[in-house]
Amino acid sequence: MDRILWEANKMLGEEQASTDFLSDKEIQKAKQFHQSFPEYSITPLRSLDHLAKYLDVAGIYVKDESYRFGLNAFKVLGGSFAMAKYLAQILGKDISELDYHTLTSEETRRQLGEITFATTTDGNHGRGVAWTANRLKQKSVVYMPKGSSITRLENIRAEGAEASIVDMNYDDAVRLTAENAQKYGWIVVQDTAWEGYEEIPTWIMQGYGTMAAEALDQLRELQVEKPTHIFVQAGVGSLAGAVQGYFASVFGQERPKTVIVEAKEADCLYKSALANDGKPRVVGGDMDTIMAGLACGEPNTIGWKVLRDYSDMFFSCPDWLAAKGMRVLGNPLLDDLRVISGESGAVTTGLLFELMTSPELEVAKTKLGLTKDSRILLFSTEGDTDPDHYRKVVWDGKNPSYN
Repeated sequence: MDRILWEANKMLGEEQASTDFLSDKEIQKAKQFHQSFPEYSITPLRSLDHLAKYLDVAGIYVKDESYRFGLNAFKVLGGSFAMAKYLAQILGKDISELDYHTLTSEETRRQLGEITFATTTDGNHGRGVAWTANRLKQKSVVYMPKGSSITRLENIRAEGAEASIVDMNYDDAVRLTAENAQKYGWIVVQDTAWEGYEEIPTWIMQGYGTMAAEALDQLRELQVEKPTHIFVQAGVGSLAGAVQGYFASVFGQERPKTVIVEAKEADCLYKSALANDGKPRVVGGDMDTIMAGLACGEPNTIGWKVLRDYSDMFFSCPDWLAAKGMRVLGNPLLDDLRVISGESGAVTTGLLFELMTSPELEVAKTKLGLTKDSRILLFSTEGDTDPDHYRKVVWDGKNPSYN
């Protein structure tokens, strides 16, 4: 069985990247925009009391994003807000002046003319961009890396996008998107940043903040002022950076301890932490993992700075851990509620389970201060976005690095 690798963050506190752009004030703007969607509702926060008792912690709380806008994943939060901010800029207005109904009106469409939004995706982000473009009465072009799910491709096409799977890995497909966008005048909506492309990724991270803000409100409704620990998965690190930055902004020095979780085949952030020089590292190759949403080898430079300066520990996780998390969430104890979580959504649960039960991870558990008083927040970022693959993992035991 492939081992779980971990690295405590030795750079913690050496620098303090600004989290002002992820402050509660800024995130509330994104949340207000999302609330204007007819499909908006707060996704559930599941309190898994019996699992918490089994693992001997005070609480485990799972934010279930399979209910987000009927799209079965959280990603639409980032793309929709970034696209709205871009249109607001063209219209010369602040995002607070624009809501879903205004942006989707025929009058706004006439003012804006025809715009094509382009992106690279393993599935969830592209579907969110296509869905939003469709409602804005605009066009979208979506590229998917080799090995992508046909089901996810068809879901994107069903939203009206011109979508295709290309013969290259995720990061090379991102470069293709950027090149074609420059050639054809498209607008790139990508949650990874590079030199000269930082504004839209920043807006995407702010959009993701809606999920984090909802979760904190829901915890407080449960009389939990704040979690002691947050486990959050990372591909390029935009989601992880958004969650980390939001909680660091809200709680300052009293922030929860944060654990960053990656797929072993795409563990660029873990390798960056291992290098311990403050610079992001890149992972290349095919990145063949069942955690398609995390198969990204080049960190978002904005997200990396936040993670570098505020996160406590980085984990590089084999596929079997994601499969374990899917089974744990899908087969709850007693009257804990079931969470249908996809491969990228469930890996944090799998890791928490192993941290609390495996002697091999005792040192990491101790360093993190995981005890009977711990209250842990997890984000199940996707449901069964590829139902056939979900069943193969949960029913048939498909997890390549385990077998």
